[in-house]
Amino acid sequence: MKLVVLADTHIRTPSGRRRLPDAVYAELATADAILHAGDVLVADVIHELGGFAPTYAVLGNNDDSQLAAMLPETRVEVLAGVRVGMIHDSGPTAGRAARMRGRFPDCDLVVYGHSHVPFDGPGLEGQWLLNPGSPIERRAQPHHTFGVVELDGGAIVRTAIREC
Repeated sequence: MKLVVLADTHIRTPSGRRRLPDAVYAELATADAILHAGDVLVADVIHELGGFAPTYAVLGNNDDSQLAAMLPETRVEVLAGVRVGMIHDSGPTAGRAARMRGRFPDCDLVVYGHSHVPFDGPGLEGQWLLNPGSPIERRAQPHHTFGVVELDGGAIVRTAIREC
């Protein structure tokens, strides 16, 4: 199962001036599911993503009231036998692995956003942490980024941060 992982897209409308990069659309076309770790901004973006594959999202601190009514602050999904936790703001870097293990004790993978800083690496006790960065607002990062995850048979096969 192929997941495309996004966060911090900050798009007000899919048909507006700001849109996802072509590299993201190319990956979305082959996705089995899409994860969005918040700061979507408007529901139209979730609807657009849902046209590619089932989309799972959490509420970000900049999301509008319509998204606040439809998205949870955290969620756990089982995808291809892998328990995936999602949250927007995982707090400061110091202590993050312990906080995510405590908040999502049974999850194999935790996806988060907010900082716009990509991270793809181990947490605690075998848990994997992934922040895809942002494909739109890189802030102080050298590149715009998003994530791709491959799952199979209850295992995380591969994770990657891709530049766009």
